[in-house]
Amino acid sequence: MFWIAGGIGLAIAYLLGATPTGYLAGKLLKGIDLRAHGSGSTGATNVLRTLGKWPAAAVLLVDVLKGVAAIVFIRWLYAWLQAMPSLAPPPGLDARTGAAWAVCLAGLAVVVGHSRSIWLNFTGGKSAATGLGVLLAMSWPVGVGAAAAFIVVLAVSRIVSLASMLAAATAIALVFGLAQPLPYRLLVIAGGLYVIVRHRTNIGRLLAGTEPRLGHSSPGSAPTAPKAASRL
Repeated sequence: MFWIAGGIGLAIAYLLGATPTGYLAGKLLKGIDLRAHGSGSTGATNVLRTLGKWPAAAVLLVDVLKGVAAIVFIRWLYAWLQAMPSLAPPPGLDARTGAAWAVCLAGLAVVVGHSRSIWLNFTGGKSAATGLGVLLAMSWPVGVGAAAAFIVVLAVSRIVSLASMLAAATAIALVFGLAQPLPYRLLVIAGGLYVIVRHRTNIGRLLAGTEPRLGHSSPGSAPTAPKAASRL
């Protein structure tokens, strides 16, 4: 029963991540499929271009809160399971170690959910905002450091993709520079590399010098097919 309850908890974390915030904003505010406008992204940057700054700020905030909520929920669930005799973890599983691994798995679930949403035919964003939420809830010094790197790089370059990737790299460096449990380090490595890999098309444009800066249009026309992947 402990493992079944844990699996349900991870499924909830995935569904939190899979909530397509930007897509819903487009539908609710303008009745449009955001994937057919601008860059074709459902992330905050394309929401900014298509819907305006306040909807973009709301989408960014909700995407960050999805990551926070997943970690807060899984910690609560693990503590609740420990308090229930019929659902308690196996005797050999140390409580602190088990909680750290639960956070690790839930963090991965919510990040994958954001980028592979069941509601968008398993497409989605690049998980940078949701990953930041995971970091802030898991280890706030790492999260604040990653957020600071994002803000500084964005202020200097005005390129969201570059800021997101360097923030992910900063998080990996910080999780090793600070005293963190092994599961947290593995989560940050896996999540950070995942975010960077999700930006592989942006890397190509950065190398070619064609990556758009904040406030400029993305290269190319927007996709017209709903299955086009969303981005953040």
